[in-house]
Amino acid sequence: MREYIFYMKNIVVIGGGAAGMIAAYAASSIGNQVTLIEKNEKLGKKIYITGKGRCNVTNNVPVADFFNNVVTNPKFVYGAVNTFPSNKLMDFLSANGLKLKVERGNRVFPESDKASDVTKTIEKVLVNNGVDIILNTEVKAIIIEDGIVKGVKTENTTYSCDSVIVCTGGLSYPLTGSTGDGYKFAKTVGHTISPLKSALVGIELKGAEFLELQGLSLKNVTAKAILNGKTLYEDFGEMLFTHFGISGPIILSCSSVINKHNLDEIDLVIDLKPALDCLTLDARLIREFKENNTKLVQNAIRSLVPKNLVEIILRRASVSLNKNCSEITQIERSRIVKSLKNLNYKVKALRPISEAIVTSGGICVKEINPKTMESKLVKNLFFAGEVLDIDAFTGGFNLQLAFSTGYVAGINS
Repeated sequence: MREYIFYMKNIVVIGGGAAGMIAAYAASSIGNQVTLIEKNEKLGKKIYITGKGRCNVTNNVPVADFFNNVVTNPKFVYGAVNTFPSNKLMDFLSANGLKLKVERGNRVFPESDKASDVTKTIEKVLVNNGVDIILNTEVKAIIIEDGIVKGVKTENTTYSCDSVIVCTGGLSYPLTGSTGDGYKFAKTVGHTISPLKSALVGIELKGAEFLELQGLSLKNVTAKAILNGKTLYEDFGEMLFTHFGISGPIILSCSSVINKHNLDEIDLVIDLKPALDCLTLDARLIREFKENNTKLVQNAIRSLVPKNLVEIILRRASVSLNKNCSEITQIERSRIVKSLKNLNYKVKALRPISEAIVTSGGICVKEINPKTMESKLVKNLFFAGEVLDIDAFTGGFNLQLAFSTGYVAGINS
């Protein structure tokens, strides 16, 4: 009978966010000695602000549908997500005392609505597993000899180890410690960094008309991004006009798609009445104008759109605000329909990456083994989470990517 001798490894995880914590859990759960080094004063600092402090920890969509929500390199994360999908994450959290609830769109939150409970739950497991958690400590360099990881250096100490897992996040929300450290480590050992851009962020618009709508929130509208006649993105939901342009759920997702294209050539088109086609909307206008034939057209239009939008819709349709409904011609009515169905703006830019929910770009995934998250350039060097060139739409998908890649890195380190 063959005997198997288990060798306990010494693992260092750099970064105590979602990917780092779950990587430390996975590595320690199979008997390794794990040291988790975090430069902040506590673990999971970015988790505390996700989901407006509630932490949309994952999305319980079927695994087959999960990848439709991954914007960048969905094929790369296929194995990781299937190895540690949302249901396994939920089982892990539930088994360790965190009660969960599923809300609209399969979004999963802690029942307490406290993001801190997610971090506390995982931290408790790490402590029970004997993980050595070192806070307020920044890793300055990874020690590599002959293409093999040997340890890490902090300002005051050197930690010898068998493997290193880099989970340092991206560039979004720098106050949480995401300052691009992982990209520096990766570049130092020869990895390629795909261009770093804002993702899940507000969109700045050209012109000044949007300032008239600042603070206006719209529900049940469709936003479409068009480039050279081709639709890059289209979704239905909520959006918001701001001091710089537009934001809100469907706009944030839109930003993650258009950031890969020439923004100057992109048109954003908002359909204020997506439930009605042009003929149906025209019939609605005919009815409104007939019932209000002695009233001003601006008053009749208020039954269709918020007050703030009335002047803009009529201005774009070249219809006077002071014209009576009975005086509106068929051509003018057609132009009003077009304005309601095609409120278009030119994109100026995306908001800065420091305001983005996640970073688009990162370590080139062609240089990472998708089955293990190990570097193809340096033995025993692993990367997980936002530091990689992966990102997804809102709804818990990005946190799940961090948990899935972190778990795979942990069990293979």
